Amino acid sequence: MSRGTLTLVLASGSPRRRELLARLGLEVTVTAPDVDETPMLGEPPPIHALRLAREKAAAAGALHPELPVLGADTVVVLGEKIFGKPGSRAEAAEMLAELAGKTHVVLTGLALRWGEREASHLESARVAIVPYGERLFAWYVATGEGDDKAGAYAVQGKGAVLVERVEGNVQAVMGLPLAPLPALFARVGLELTADGDRLLLSPRA
Repeated sequence: MSRGTLTLVLASGSPRRRELLARLGLEVTVTAPDVDETPMLGEPPPIHALRLAREKAAAAGALHPELPVLGADTVVVLGEKIFGKPGSRAEAAEMLAELAGKTHVVLTGLALRWGEREASHLESARVAIVPYGERLFAWYVATGEGDDKAGAYAVQGKGAVLVERVEGNVQAVMGLPLAPLPALFARVGLELTADGDRLLLSPRA
C-alpha cells in the first residue's frame, strides 16, 4: 500500500461485496459484525436497509477507529413485505414461490464512516422473477446458493436462470453498487486516485 493511502474496512462477510470492491483494486480488510437484522415494527424497507448499513459500519468502526468503514445491507421487498435471508431451505422455497411471476424491489443501503464523518446512500432496482416452475425452483434451492441471500437467490450465480429482467443497477441486486462510492468517499473527506490499473483511497488534499 502506498504512503498516505488507507485500507477500507468492509463491514460485511459477503464474498460478493468483497469481489466487487476487488474489481477496483482497493486495499480492503473484512470485519463482519454481528448485527440483528430483524426489521423494527412498522419500519419502512428503505429505512430498514439504511439503518442496518449504519449499524454495521458503526460496529466495525469501533474496532477500526482510524480507518474508513463501509457498511451495506440488501433487502428484497414485495409490496411492504421484507424478505431477508432464509432460515432454512424450506423457507427459501417459500420465498421463491412468493416472488415467482412478480416484480419485486431490491434495496441496498450503504453507510460510510471515517472518524466523526458519515455518509449514506440508498440504491434500488426492480427484479422480475420467472413464473413458478416447481422443478426449476426445487433444483435451485437444493444447490444451496440462496441460503444466505436476501430473497433466497443470487442474480450473479445460478440464480440468474430465475431472473427474467432487472431494471436499474444490477450491482444493487448483487449487494454493493460501485457507482455511488466516489461521491460517498468525497462526502467524508476521501478520494480515489489512480495507481496503474487500480484505485487507491486517500484523504482529500
